[in-house]
Amino acid sequence: MKSMLLALCLVLPVSAFAKPDAAIDADAAFTAIHEKEWSWRKRQYGSDPDEPDFSRRARLPDVDAASQAARLDVWEDVLLQLDAIDVDALSPEQRINYRIYRPQIEDLAANQRLRTYEMPFNSDSSFWSSLGFMVNRPFTSEDDYRLYIARLADVPRHFDQQIANMRAGLARGFSVPRAVLDGRDVSIAMVAEAKEAEATSFWKPLTHMPKNIPEARQKQLQDEARDAIEKKLVPAFASLLTFFREEYIPNARTTLAAEDMPDGVAFYRQQIREYTTLDLDPEAIHQIGLREVARIQAEMAEIIRELGFEGDFAAFLEFLRTDPQFYAKTPEELLMRAAWISKRVDAVIGKYVTLPRARFTIVPVPADIAPFWTAGRGGNGTYWLNTYNLPARPLYNLPALTLHESDPGHAMQGALAKEQGEQPAFRRESYISAYGEGWGLYCEKLGKEMGIYETPYEDFGRLTYEMWRAARLVIDTGVHHKGWSRDQALAYLRDRTALSEHEVTTEVDRYISWPAQALSYKLGEIRIVELRAEAEKALGDKFDIRAFHDAVLRQGSVPLPVLDDLVREYISEAGRQHGK
Repeated sequence: MKSMLLALCLVLPVSAFAKPDAAIDADAAFTAIHEKEWSWRKRQYGSDPDEPDFSRRARLPDVDAASQAARLDVWEDVLLQLDAIDVDALSPEQRINYRIYRPQIEDLAANQRLRTYEMPFNSDSSFWSSLGFMVNRPFTSEDDYRLYIARLADVPRHFDQQIANMRAGLARGFSVPRAVLDGRDVSIAMVAEAKEAEATSFWKPLTHMPKNIPEARQKQLQDEARDAIEKKLVPAFASLLTFFREEYIPNARTTLAAEDMPDGVAFYRQQIREYTTLDLDPEAIHQIGLREVARIQAEMAEIIRELGFEGDFAAFLEFLRTDPQFYAKTPEELLMRAAWISKRVDAVIGKYVTLPRARFTIVPVPADIAPFWTAGRGGNGTYWLNTYNLPARPLYNLPALTLHESDPGHAMQGALAKEQGEQPAFRRESYISAYGEGWGLYCEKLGKEMGIYETPYEDFGRLTYEMWRAARLVIDTGVHHKGWSRDQALAYLRDRTALSEHEVTTEVDRYISWPAQALSYKLGEIRIVELRAEAEKALGDKFDIRAFHDAVLRQGSVPLPVLDDLVREYISEAGRQHGK
């Protein structure tokens, strides 16, 4: 062996044994940091229903204060390790990764310092309702069922930790406002008051079991699942319901503004940074919203004039909210109309984007969460459409909703992100709200170019959805920074959109209980529209809409400042290719 090494030394140049250059060293150090942390993070949050490994876990995550403090220690240590990286020495690809990864860790650490885990729900989503999504995971083997049953049996421990956190939040005035809590216990009660396992949504995986599991084993698994549901899960929901009704609601804060809570100003600014990826002052966001509202209002008025409607804006909104022609008669009709819109998109979408391999299905929102859920939500493989309260689901809004949630919106964008195999997992499997929601809202506008809106009413629905997102900038900052009342917020949204009264209420309550998240949509869309205008101006008749969209989408989910730089690189490269 020694003679072979000596021979190699004689034939290879000295440079072959030289120390790797700084870029390789820096890249390797950064890769080691993010790969180790991401692997640890996935183990910590194994209950995320979007995580590929979720079905392989028998235990729900620990969320107690000690575990939360330990997580903060890890992320603060990661930040120190990132500080030691010479960013200028990173390769161009890794420099982009660093600019995406570091804000992730900063946000995670900031939320731990602010103890946001003490308020683990809002009027849109909650830890208890999220458990329901695990029934939709694939069940193909006996082991899948055994792990599922183990998770069901682990619910009491997990809920006890969440209740302890919420008690700590209540004690320091850090809670969801009392004003939006009425009726929020319905999704808890549907499980807590079930008389038998089969009456809960958690029984669904046991109704049709794979034939590769012998019948006797199926019966045994059903008995074990029934025991876990009736003796563990249902009592845990009952305890949560008692806590919610007897402790949380009576002691929840009576203020609305995020800035009124302990460390509220810092909390609201951090939420703005996390959800928008921008360091914007609340007052600046409020003014952006007012300008957008005025612009969209003028476009709405033009459609009303074109229709020849006799009456003012308020009368037109009343007409849209009450005329039966605009509403589905059955949940199936609403689902089928959404599917038809999706298929019409399929006919032209290839002209606008390079398509992913993955496709999606359309399903109704689960009944236990539908009353307070948004109109729809899209993700990898699924477009959830809310069929609850059909008089609140106007058909004129459906094209915009479908474009946003399915293709070319969230379902497609998420699928494309996962298919970027050369990117690290923390990019492929993460979601940045300003980018993702900004793209979704941009897709609603893109639908006009694609020919998806067939009537002036549907185009008005598109503008209603854009107004909805612009009004969010005004309402969110109005409530959390300017001290608006709930009635002020309701009136502002009601008077400017054709959203139903049910949607107006659920949306405003969402903004009140989930500060800053609603800011991401319009601010993200504005940035994408601005970048497209920049590309069109720079490239002139050489501008290629599909190439522009691919430049936006192939990066996965990125902060808006990073998107700026990446799209400008595309513009510069495209200009060189075309001699511009």
